[in-house]
Amino acid sequence: MSQQGLEAARLKMRDAGVNASAIEVFSHYYGLLESGETGLIREDTITPLLDVPMLDEVEVSDEQAKEAIGATVIIKLNGGLGTSMGLDKAKNLLEVRDGLNFLDLIVRQVRAARRDYGARLPLVFMNSFRTEADTLEHLARYDDLVVDGLPLSFLQNQEPKLRADDLTPVEWPADPTLEWCPPGHGDLYTALYGSGLLQKLLDAGFRYACISNGDNLGAAPNARLAGWFAASGAPYAAELCRRTINDRKGGHLAIRTHDGQLILRDTAQTAPEEMDFFTDEHRHPYFHTNNLWFDLQRLMDTLVERNAVLGLPMIRNEKTVDPADPTSTPVIQVESAMGAAIEVFPGATAICVGRDRFQPVKTTNELLLLRSDVYTLDDDGHLIAQTVTPEVSLDKHYKTIQDFEARIPHVPSLKDATALRVSGDWTFGPDVRIVGEVTLNDEGGAQVVPEGTVLGE
Repeated sequence: MSQQGLEAARLKMRDAGVNASAIEVFSHYYGLLESGETGLIREDTITPLLDVPMLDEVEVSDEQAKEAIGATVIIKLNGGLGTSMGLDKAKNLLEVRDGLNFLDLIVRQVRAARRDYGARLPLVFMNSFRTEADTLEHLARYDDLVVDGLPLSFLQNQEPKLRADDLTPVEWPADPTLEWCPPGHGDLYTALYGSGLLQKLLDAGFRYACISNGDNLGAAPNARLAGWFAASGAPYAAELCRRTINDRKGGHLAIRTHDGQLILRDTAQTAPEEMDFFTDEHRHPYFHTNNLWFDLQRLMDTLVERNAVLGLPMIRNEKTVDPADPTSTPVIQVESAMGAAIEVFPGATAICVGRDRFQPVKTTNELLLLRSDVYTLDDDGHLIAQTVTPEVSLDKHYKTIQDFEARIPHVPSLKDATALRVSGDWTFGPDVRIVGEVTLNDEGGAQVVPEGTVLGE
């Protein structure tokens, strides 16, 4: 049945117009899945990564920085709809503050780097079929973005969800779009190659790429980082941050014992009985920010050599075909992580950067922080922390953006807070101030924090 399943999946992808490179990559992972591959990385096969250079300690001349940023392209992952926050369009269209969304701030950051370094610095978004139209419509207001005729967008691929019982493509007539899923952000390399964009960038004289999630506004263009990467001669590099007790879920790099190669291990690649090792911030002291750099020519050479199949470690993701319906057909989504490409390139390296380069927004907790006075926004689109970031924990009443904005129409002051934990249906009035550690408990009904209240004093 598995061979029939693979052929059915390949036919479905061809009929949908998925490019040949993506079909071959999917077929590679299908073979691993059929063979019983779990994708798990055991603790006894790795050694913790402890010795990492610090960005604030490396020496990069102004000339090196300017030359390297001049040969760099900025790529932002922009395929997410933000469904977990109740959105039905590109999450990066969500307002961050002052009437500006993620895309607006990214554009400001890129424009500032172009101005400061006289760099061409193309900006390109990897979109999904669901986010491309909205994104390009918004970006159309900026008439200076396009560089050397390069596109502002390329599409990530799609693949069929597979029935968990027989690995055939699932059918879901109630909503056929749910029969498809993205292959994880490891598809970045396949999509760059299959779309022809990788070759176009090389033809236009670009050598390096800096990639990050579009919702991470900390990952602004950085000429010093570009200079360090160019001088390193490495084919690939990952940005890491020091782990704290609050970073236990993030993936981390480690050294594969049998060959000394750097690898990435994510939560889904960790056996349940070994999660204590994974979450130990002392044993694995750095986490992967999902900001990475690679040499475009080395990537092209490797893809050509491998027929577009980099062979990134497989992530087996078990879900239901309708994520909102736990009784719907169980499926397997075959995914890979773009950061896992570090193990494909001998000589790949990593660098520890400041926490200011890691400001992702995955929930309304982080959104509240970015909208608060913990940060100021400068004219170049950079969010600058004014204090140590406090802990923010909002319960289910604030999960969607609609519920969040209804209950917090006025963002409280958090610059003097160490923690804000909210349980229950609380609505915040204007000019509320949080001082120190504050917990609002569920009072069993709608509650209001009145205008001008100072909590925690």
